[in-house]
Amino acid sequence: MGERRKGNSSKGEPKKVSNGQSDSLGQWGRAWEVDWFSLAGVIFLLAFAPLIVYYFVMSCDQYQCSLTAPLLDIYTGRAELSDIWDKTPLLTWKAAYIYAAWVSFQVFLYVCVPDVCHKFLPGYAGGVQDGARTPAGIINKYQVNGLQAWIITHILWFANAYHFHWFSPTIIIDNWIPLLWCTNILGYSVSIFALIKAYLFPTVANDCKFTGNFFYDYMMGIEFNPRIGKWFDFKLFFNGRPGIVAWTLINLSYAAKQQELYGQVTNSMILVNVLQGIYVVDFFWNESWYLKTIDICHDHFGWYLGWGDCVWLPYLYTLQGLYLVYNPVQLSMPVAVGVLLLGLIGYYIFRMTNHQKDLFRGTNGNCKIWGQKPKYIECSYTSVDGKRHHSKLMISGFWGVTRHFNYTGDLMGSLSYCLACGFDHLLPYFYIIYMTILLVHRCIRDEHRCSSKYGKDWKTYTDAVPYRLLPGIF
Repeated sequence: MGERRKGNSSKGEPKKVSNGQSDSLGQWGRAWEVDWFSLAGVIFLLAFAPLIVYYFVMSCDQYQCSLTAPLLDIYTGRAELSDIWDKTPLLTWKAAYIYAAWVSFQVFLYVCVPDVCHKFLPGYAGGVQDGARTPAGIINKYQVNGLQAWIITHILWFANAYHFHWFSPTIIIDNWIPLLWCTNILGYSVSIFALIKAYLFPTVANDCKFTGNFFYDYMMGIEFNPRIGKWFDFKLFFNGRPGIVAWTLINLSYAAKQQELYGQVTNSMILVNVLQGIYVVDFFWNESWYLKTIDICHDHFGWYLGWGDCVWLPYLYTLQGLYLVYNPVQLSMPVAVGVLLLGLIGYYIFRMTNHQKDLFRGTNGNCKIWGQKPKYIECSYTSVDGKRHHSKLMISGFWGVTRHFNYTGDLMGSLSYCLACGFDHLLPYFYIIYMTILLVHRCIRDEHRCSSKYGKDWKTYTDAVPYRLLPGIF
């Protein structure tokens, strides 16, 4: 609900704002205190999230993507855990070289190649941008060049595939499980480094949160914006690169593998590539807007982001394409068109809902939403210095339908990816299940902050817009 800012300063140093403009520290970031329920959730994820990723990947590699077959084999005695592990490809030097080259290349593009796309792409806000105000009152500068990195990477990918032939387009899927060990090494390494850095040499000491619980601090992070040098911001880099840049390359590698194995690329694989490609390009086109989202504005950098972005994202967000390598699906034309329309409508709702919010904020409500002047709730809150501040919460357009209708559009798009895979297996539907849990949890987190911030004004707002995601249901 914070104010959106844009900037194009040529300097990379963070700037400090007065405490009078800062929100209450209690409204920022993760929890200060850890209850037993939160601690149990943290320990569960630390213990089982890596196993979940391994189980999904292994089930495809050894059981044609059946999630129940491995359990049945173990239960009936046809296989033991050691048998499954013995069949699992191990780390190879080839995979290590590939992954090291990949991460190094993305670091180079992030740190050493300033953005030029904003100079010739109308409407694109790249280059040096201001982030949101941190709890310590710092406004960090960011080099927004994700779209440029994505374009350069994919130009080189297609140049190799159709001209240079340095490596096979199936290189990713061919080394998929050895690469899993590489991503885990990086994920754990950067998470441990972030923990040590927060204690010994934090970028901004006042932006650190210590709960005193090792497991919680390790997972959820201590430092708000760990950085090395002027430009390398851990949170922005690992949130967007190398995982999301790789997302579309991984799908392309899956498509190439389908062509190699079956002599064709199915329309379901094309749909997954197109719909997820739209999501990825949209992410990078709006990277400066992303600087003001909950991920950057409230999450600290720990295992949750470090390991999650290195391992969880590239391996579980791409399950639909992986599934279609092992189980090719050719959809009928009506079904294919229906899936495409669901994905495009979901994307339209997601993007237009965010656009309406940005337009409303950018004009202070002096605009038209759906042809009419928008309605809003006047809210006020008190900052730590005792000063009273005012803001507006829009209740028109999509924001009058539900309080998080952008998430509704996001879930529609997520569902379309899964539907492209048919209904023979549960595995490709993990994504919609996971995204539903994630976004519902995010709704609750966001609204808890807003309730603490706005008090009775938030109750007035929720009375005007009573539903979170689905009108009349939730």
